[in-house]
Amino acid sequence: MGAKRLFVTGGASGIGRATAHLFAARGFTVGLADINEAGLAAVAAELPAGQASIHRLDVRDRDDWARALAEFAGEGGIDVLFNNAGIAVGGPFAATSAAEIDRCIAINFTGVVNGAHAAFPYLKRAPGSCLLNTASAAGIYGSAGLAIYSATKFAVRGLSEALDGEWRREGVKVRCLMPSFIDTPLLDAGVAGSNRTAREGVQAAGLEFTPVEKVAEAAWRAVHGDAVHTVVGKTAERMRFAARWFPGKLRAQMGRGAI
Repeated sequence: MGAKRLFVTGGASGIGRATAHLFAARGFTVGLADINEAGLAAVAAELPAGQASIHRLDVRDRDDWARALAEFAGEGGIDVLFNNAGIAVGGPFAATSAAEIDRCIAINFTGVVNGAHAAFPYLKRAPGSCLLNTASAAGIYGSAGLAIYSATKFAVRGLSEALDGEWRREGVKVRCLMPSFIDTPLLDAGVAGSNRTAREGVQAAGLEFTPVEKVAEAAWRAVHGDAVHTVVGKTAERMRFAARWFPGKLRAQMGRGAI
């Protein structure tokens, strides 16, 4: 039997890159997908020779998905499809442009839907396969200053729960990562109505960053575990606890503004 296969979007940096490293170190063949071709080449060069392939992919484009998955898997299966690509959009909702709103929804949610739909036939061919989707701590409770981003992550969370129920009888698991803030290029995005970046907003709020290596380890546990949701990092853990036991306090905190 050949090596297991991981296909990861957003593979040129951040969580995608760290996860590619970890899975490759544990014997997986990795398909790296992103719109950043230079970044893809750099990550592929970091992995063992012959163990990675690169695929330019705009997750909003269904034809791109069909081509990239066919290039990677051919007539075979895919053991793990990691829907990880995403962008950050922050700041007051009313100050966010329609173009920014549309782009965030298209990449963070429609892109995940496209990936799940395109990957299902390949996942069915691989016994014990898993669709892994990246949501966020912002998908635990609606986060002020991150309204559209938070909404897309709630949508990813709901999709993951629904598909895990639908696909279980097909032998395909669906899992959802819900990490705290990660210091990745996503946080380079500017905050609507402000001169600061999302990273600066997180720092000003006194929130910690979770290392990408910790998220990659969580991805491994999620793929091989039984829980639909895997919460990663102190901020996410606190939000989950507060949302369950102290929703009034959490609501008041959001009312004071997050970032």
